[in-house]
Amino acid sequence: MNSPTTARETLIRSRIDALRAALRQHGVDACLVPSADPHLSEYLPERWAGREWLSGFTGSMGTLVVTLDFAGVWADSRYWVQAEAELAGTGITLMKIPTGNNTQHVDWLAANLPEGGSLAVDGSSLGLAAAQQLRTAFAARAITLRADLDLVEAVWADRPALPAEPVYEHLAPHAATSRAEKLAGVRAAMAAHGADWHFISTLDDIAWLFNLRGSDVSYNPVFIAHALISRDSATIFVGAGKVSAALTATLAADGVAVAPYEQAGRSLAALPPSSVLLVDPRRVTLGLREQVPAAVRVVEAINPSTLAKSRKNAAEAAHVREAMAQDGAALAEFFCWFESALGRETITELTVDTQITAARARRPGFVSASFGTIAAWNANGAMPHYHATEASHATIEGDGLLLIDSGGQYLGGTTDITRVIAVGTPSAAQKRDFTLVLKGMINLSRAKFPRGTLSPALDALARAPIWAEGIEYGHGTGHGVGYFMNVHEGPQSISKAIPNADMAMEPGMITSNEPGIYRPGQWGVRIENLLLNVEAGKTEFGEFLAFETLTLCPIDTRCIDRALMRADEIAWLDDYHAEVRRRVAPLLSGAALAWLEQRTAPF
Repeated sequence: MNSPTTARETLIRSRIDALRAALRQHGVDACLVPSADPHLSEYLPERWAGREWLSGFTGSMGTLVVTLDFAGVWADSRYWVQAEAELAGTGITLMKIPTGNNTQHVDWLAANLPEGGSLAVDGSSLGLAAAQQLRTAFAARAITLRADLDLVEAVWADRPALPAEPVYEHLAPHAATSRAEKLAGVRAAMAAHGADWHFISTLDDIAWLFNLRGSDVSYNPVFIAHALISRDSATIFVGAGKVSAALTATLAADGVAVAPYEQAGRSLAALPPSSVLLVDPRRVTLGLREQVPAAVRVVEAINPSTLAKSRKNAAEAAHVREAMAQDGAALAEFFCWFESALGRETITELTVDTQITAARARRPGFVSASFGTIAAWNANGAMPHYHATEASHATIEGDGLLLIDSGGQYLGGTTDITRVIAVGTPSAAQKRDFTLVLKGMINLSRAKFPRGTLSPALDALARAPIWAEGIEYGHGTGHGVGYFMNVHEGPQSISKAIPNADMAMEPGMITSNEPGIYRPGQWGVRIENLLLNVEAGKTEFGEFLAFETLTLCPIDTRCIDRALMRADEIAWLDDYHAEVRRRVAPLLSGAALAWLEQRTAPF
């Protein structure tokens, strides 16, 4: 017997029906709604959360396609369990894709739209590279890409407005390089490309380049803006009232003007004929690219700022180390509280989030969480991007594993850490999984490699101990991390991604190290530290790099199967814990200090 349709399912179906009515009205065969905004952000302001609003799927990544008789969300394995639950009863099909392959919806559209048909997509939120993929796939069947239609706008009557939070300055000493120096570096890269102008849409690039921050996107200290840079001037296009008169004057002193947000496209359209414009095809939208006059020559290359901000300098690295120590102290206070409260008071996954954020908030330089805390008890830990809600969360009781993935934004750095801790008595199978993940994390932590190694080449180091037991995980092993910036940044990625030259590992890059094992319906294990690329000497074969572990928090030895650990792995763990104790203990006292000393005792 079919279960009754819920109010939520009815609402989602009505929204899809409205979108289909818009398809008929405009005479198009399908609508594509990517998880994107005009800045191609990973985390979206509410105004551009159209895929979530239409489908009800709340994962941070996914693509919605709606035709007159089909609706589907393409999502990778991190979200399959979540998507199946959230899409159930809505009439929307989950289309499962392998991690890293984000083009299967393109192949589906090319095969399923009628010859000579058309696809509507909002060009202002469609990446240039994605548009090129669609047009290439559609050419053989004469399918038209209608990038001039924003059908989400047509059906979303109460669509949120642009965020209006103020922009503020990231100041010295934490802003260790002046905006004038950063602009000079970008202009040198422009000159190397023969470019007179450079247009930037990605929010973290703009915030980094101009030493500005904001709060327009949850957890990411960025603001909605575009920027246009010439060889002797720069303009930031930002919402009215977001930049104060005083800050406007400060920017003007560095040759940076402030203009209305909606003027960005018009400024591109007004570029002088025969000038040369540098744009990053992976970081600019089709709608903005099409504003550029035909007489302007366009050079496509990665944003120089993307490469520059990935390489933290010595002063920034020193601030990050300080932030990591404060973060470690906050976590020690949290875990001390957790273990003392367990069994004496009710603790849920939501309680964990509240308490861990409060512990960080007591630390100097803390600004906000760097992403929504994942606190996942037993079976919930098998969903890599699980999030507890008021309507659905677990109480932590009995025996098992609690996975906590959390992080903080500090004026001197961004943290991201995952720990799995024992509650009660973990089973032998849970200990085995935990130990295999730990072995993979240690293996990557100890790597030494030639400078310029493409980051995906390192992925197998973390997976090897897990693969050896016939186990695999569906997400990447490591992502770049910003400096008081987005917790996910490029260009490097320790993953199965198809590598390109921009992924070369260079000194100063910070990357996560987070292998995992997930058993649906049972438990999940992921252990995550952040790593800094540091110089490791030069031989006749070239320069070498190694990893410095930045994260400072004990790894729960109660979850380890000692029989699976080699002597050198145990030595690494003991050395790591000694460093955690040395760096974090001076920031603690009382019960939290005692907890730290106990949890960092030699294994």
